[in-house]
Amino acid sequence: MIQIRQIKLPVDHDDTALESAVRRALRLEDSRDLLNFSVIRRSIDARKKDTRGVVLIYTVNASVRDDSAALERSARNSNVVPAPDTTYQLPHEVQPSSDRERPIIIGTGPCGLFAALLLAQCGRPPLLIERGKMAGPRARDVTSFWRGESELDPDSNVQYGEGGAGTFSDGKLYTGIKDRQHRIRWILNQLADHGAPEDILTNAKPHIGTDRLIKVVRNLREKILSLGGEFKFETRLTDILVEAGKVRGITTHTGEEFGTDTLVLAIGHSARDTFEMLHAKGISMEAKPFSIGARIEHPQAMIDRVRYGKDAGHPRLGSAPYKFAHHYGPNPKKQRAAYSFCMCPGGLVVGAASEPGHLVTNGMSSYARDNANANAGFMVDLRPGDYGGSDADPLAGIRFQRKLESKAFQVGGSNNHAPAQLVGDLLANRASTELGKVEPSYRPGVTLCDLREVLPEFVTNLFKKAIPRIGREIPGFERHDAILTAVETRSSSPLRITRDHQSLQSENTPGLYPAGEGAGYAGGIVSAAADGLRVAEAILGEPSE
Repeated sequence: MIQIRQIKLPVDHDDTALESAVRRALRLEDSRDLLNFSVIRRSIDARKKDTRGVVLIYTVNASVRDDSAALERSARNSNVVPAPDTTYQLPHEVQPSSDRERPIIIGTGPCGLFAALLLAQCGRPPLLIERGKMAGPRARDVTSFWRGESELDPDSNVQYGEGGAGTFSDGKLYTGIKDRQHRIRWILNQLADHGAPEDILTNAKPHIGTDRLIKVVRNLREKILSLGGEFKFETRLTDILVEAGKVRGITTHTGEEFGTDTLVLAIGHSARDTFEMLHAKGISMEAKPFSIGARIEHPQAMIDRVRYGKDAGHPRLGSAPYKFAHHYGPNPKKQRAAYSFCMCPGGLVVGAASEPGHLVTNGMSSYARDNANANAGFMVDLRPGDYGGSDADPLAGIRFQRKLESKAFQVGGSNNHAPAQLVGDLLANRASTELGKVEPSYRPGVTLCDLREVLPEFVTNLFKKAIPRIGREIPGFERHDAILTAVETRSSSPLRITRDHQSLQSENTPGLYPAGEGAGYAGGIVSAAADGLRVAEAILGEPSE
């Protein structure tokens, strides 16, 4: 198999153009010498959209009659190489043993599900404990809350339930983590095998979308069950049983006790009561940086024109994303960043609180990304010193989040409406009183205000510095009627449950495996799933990298 990289074609290329490009790259005169080929990756290059138009860049694996001859003919082309082996090597299967206790996994987000899938495939089917509901009933609860038909359910919401917080997001599947073990490709293959769109295997920036994620999560559960795993939904962890410094089991709010010497904590970044229980038990943890901000919305059609020019709206491109990051401050080591987070093309701003009397925003997109607005988290980074966090007080970040969320709830009217402000009014230091052409997507609704009532002054000041600079990169970003909806506080966990680098077990409680985003070791669906695999490998006795 031969890999050909950097095949560049116009966005409107015909169906035969890619095959012709492969044959040219391999210098194949006889079309029969090309047996077959498959697209491994497709990315979009819009850097010269105003001159040459948008270009699609393909990486292709090709099978030919004579690999050696083709590679020799193409020796001067550095983009033609032997196809690398990207196979994820599954850990060696272990034989079931009656004297080995069943692993228990707390949480059924991507970290918990993929840890469970790998353990089950290798003969160690676990018990999964989830405080929330199955994906279907959970989706009905969340939708009812967004429509204003019911109050927030503190155990069934955007943060808690099967699939984790990522179920109600854009379903982004790209990450910047290193992947020498090829875990990511295996994760994507598993997702596609369980109902995700096939294009996640080729798109450089794949996504699933909330409407597809629920089916995928359900299918993953059925697979784990078929391999001997067990699930207990609507079951909340209340205590970890520790004897002689080691994990011996757990108790739940139902009064049940389950014994185990292998406990995976894949609890997500919002399991605040669990964090408090762990701290009270003396489980090693530390405060860490996180971010706060608001969701910003613009017309998606505007973003498409800015990013793709005359090719905006082409079906091969879909809704355009964007990304930005700017740093401020005279000392490079102490600079503060304003950056985009979880950008959702053609998406919605949604309510993501997990506690009554609090208001949290997040972004979500369907697979089609066909809603009117683009939205993104407009975030400012915090360090433990900003919120009083320390090794002695790792829960300070949670208190800081709660304070902001409670204030947002009050300023919004104490009725689950979100406080919002037009960008032009923010820049002019005045409260907003009426909307422009950009209609906020947040439901059940927004309350126009001055976001200085909600966000710390250093955050709004950084917004005002960043917006004109971002507007030079993304013309129209600074438009007066773009909407900021607050408050976003759940971009990552405010603490880290510390673990040994090699064993991946808690630094002071053997048998406890802190994992994923909630423990401070991931930041998105794929990185959380990959960390779940790493933990499962460690449990199975495989060395971790």
